[in-house]
Amino acid sequence: MMMPPNDKSGMATGRGLLTEYERECLAGEHEKQREYETRSRIRSRLDGPLREDIEHLREHDPELLDEIREVVCDE
Repeated sequence: MMMPPNDKSGMATGRGLLTEYERECLAGEHEKQREYETRSRIRSRLDGPLREDIEHLREHDPELLDEIREVVCDE
């Protein structure tokens, strides 16, 4: 299956940290239980796949990790 192109580079992209449905849940657009479940799923990603990705970038591409830090840690 082909992903839609990214407006910036023409390359295929996936999603960021949240799906559209998760954004809706966190915004209170669905029942409260869905919001709790969504928070739990996101925490699992933070402690699992995202942590692993950060460790991989730390070892193999620290410059790209710095770019991520600029986005995440922007005040």
